[in-house]
Amino acid sequence: MSTHLENTSVEKEMGKTTGTTNGNALHNSHYRGGYDPRNPMANIHAGDDARLPAFGGEFQPGLYKPVPNRHFANPAPLGLSAFALTTFVLSCVNLGTRGVSAPNIAVPLAFGYGGLVQLLAGMWEMAVGNTFGATALSSYGGFWIAWGIMLTPHWNIVGQGGPYHNSASEAIDPLMVDSAEGFFLTGWFIFTTILLLCTLRSTVMFFLLFFSLDLCFLMLACSHYAVNNGATEAGHTLTKAGGGFGMVAAFLAWYNAFAGIADSSNSFFLIPVFHFPWSEKGRENRLARAATRETRASGNSA
Repeated sequence: MSTHLENTSVEKEMGKTTGTTNGNALHNSHYRGGYDPRNPMANIHAGDDARLPAFGGEFQPGLYKPVPNRHFANPAPLGLSAFALTTFVLSCVNLGTRGVSAPNIAVPLAFGYGGLVQLLAGMWEMAVGNTFGATALSSYGGFWIAWGIMLTPHWNIVGQGGPYHNSASEAIDPLMVDSAEGFFLTGWFIFTTILLLCTLRSTVMFFLLFFSLDLCFLMLACSHYAVNNGATEAGHTLTKAGGGFGMVAAFLAWYNAFAGIADSSNSFFLIPVFHFPWSEKGRENRLARAATRETRASGNSA
């Protein structure tokens, strides 16, 4: 009998943490409208039960509480900073800033900072138990390494005399390289869209980072397709649009990195990250305001 009660207690505690229930806990009061066996997920998190942190980790800059029992520093600001600087330099080139059009200056950054350092930050996100952070930072680290390889003269992947600039390829399509680069960027657009959907329970600034990056990939992919179709002017315009969105993404990455670094020990102020109303922190704020109003109302009635 005592064992059954202990198991029931554990199940209820798990239900409070994860939003799942079973057994006699199916009709707990936090299920608004009652339990529907035809759709058991319909009322999860319908009440005031605790929720797990977004992404199951700490790749949410400006997180308001630390991850319990963690003995590592937060690697997210390092990865965000590496991404920001490399993206900033390449976006300057895409925008044609000061007449610079050759992207070679971004290749060392792509290998060293945006690539290697961001990949290492992603691996440390894995160590602290953050699947989202590990996936995002490691993947974009891999993106920068792959992009650097693509523009390295030794491999000559997209250069003159390479596989896309020989007599056989040019006989099929003289601008085949643009379609190939478009495929490369389209894949990253799809991947970034997936990550974007995973930021909807995070902060506004974090969501805007992935939203602007998603548009950057889309614009750059479309620019290559436009050039391949013969619309050279439209391709240049789309490249500049991609550079503009990339510049926004770079500064948002720096903003989020600063939000993850700054605290009372090193900064006189903290910058806001604007939690979504439906996020864990936004939900906690609403409950706190509701409790304050109830306390005031009970005090006035007394």
